[in-house]
Amino acid sequence: MIEQTSTDRTDYRFPLAIRESLSAANVDIEVSFKAVGGKTDQAGGIAVRLVDADNYYVARANALEDNVRFYRVVAGRREQLAGANLRVSPNEWHTLGLRAEGQRFTVSFDGKKLFSATDKTFAEAGGVALWTKSDSVTRFDQFKITILP
Repeated sequence: MIEQTSTDRTDYRFPLAIRESLSAANVDIEVSFKAVGGKTDQAGGIAVRLVDADNYYVARANALEDNVRFYRVVAGRREQLAGANLRVSPNEWHTLGLRAEGQRFTVSFDGKKLFSATDKTFAEAGGVALWTKSDSVTRFDQFKITILP
């Protein structure tokens, strides 16, 4: 298990726990997470095709906003590509999934497919990371990565 514990409330702060020595373009990732605290945010997510801390895709769930969103982050600026509003209970384990295959990205939550999006901003292989925002205190467990052809 890994936990993001900083309570730094800087709004546009996105801590990343980067999986070392892994670079892939096409992956299927699933992680269990629990949002346990945060006044500004209570979010947990998965970043893929990570070029650096300012350029990547991220699927994230937020217990304060009750939604799941998919963003591309270019030069540190987030742009929402897709999303769904649904209950994300704080202090409960949930499962978030992100499948990146070519230009298609599919996001699932608690075992159910929520939505898909297409984008070609980052087509090359890149890193994989766990993601949080601002003062989110989030626990992650059971991080499964499957590299796709």
